[in-house]
Amino acid sequence: ERMRKQMPGNRLRAHLEKCALTYGCPAGKNFFLGRFEAPLPTATHCNARCLGCLSLQKDSGISHSQDRIAFTPTTEEIAQVALTHIDRVQESVVSFGQGCEGDPLLTADVIAQAIRRVRSETDRGTINMNTNASLPQALQPVIDAGLDSIRISMNSVRENCYHAYFRPKGYVFSDVLKSIELAVSSGLFVAVNYLNCPGFTDTPPEIDALRRFLKSHPIHMIQW
Repeated sequence: ERMRKQMPGNRLRAHLEKCALTYGCPAGKNFFLGRFEAPLPTATHCNARCLGCLSLQKDSGISHSQDRIAFTPTTEEIAQVALTHIDRVQESVVSFGQGCEGDPLLTADVIAQAIRRVRSETDRGTINMNTNASLPQALQPVIDAGLDSIRISMNSVRENCYHAYFRPKGYVFSDVLKSIELAVSSGLFVAVNYLNCPGFTDTPPEIDALRRFLKSHPIHMIQW
C-alpha cells in the first residue's frame, strides 16, 4: 500500500506487486520489504529457447511458473524503483534479468539510460545484470553506463551441450565467452549461474571442460 501511494503510475512497481503477491517471488518480496536484492525486469523477448524457461513454454507439456513481463518499462520507471530500493537498503543490489522476463541485453539501450539516471543521483548500491551474455556488442554500452556485476547463466561450458539446452537464436556459444572476457577485463564482478543436472554436470568430460574454462576465464564466483 505504501509503494502504491509512493509511485502510483509506475508500471514496473505494479508488475513487481503481482510477482510478490501472486507468484510469491522472493525477489519481488525483497523490493516491498526493503531488503537484499530487488528485481528490475525489462525484457519482453529472449534470443534463447531454454528447455527449462520459467516464463515461456511452447508445446513442451511443461507449465511456466510465471508470466513474462508484457511491456518494457521506461527509463524513469526503472530508475524510480531502483533508487527507492537503494535509498532505503544497506548494501542494496538491484538486478536486471529475472525469471519473469526475456534477456535484458535485448533492451540494453533502455537499461543503459536507466543506469546512467541512477548513477547521476547516487553511487550507492550494486547494479547487477543476470543474462545469457549472448550479445557482447550490447553489453559494452551497459558496462560503460555503470554496471557493477554480471551473472551469466550456463548449463555447460561445452558448446554442443550449451546449444542443446539454450537453443540460441542469433548467437552462438563463442559470443557468451566474448561477453565473459569483456566483463572480466572491464573490472565487473563476474559470476556464472551454473545450471546443474546430476548425471551430466558431474561427469568427467564436463568437469575437465570446466577446469579448462576457469583457467582461461578468471571469473569470481560460480553459483551452483
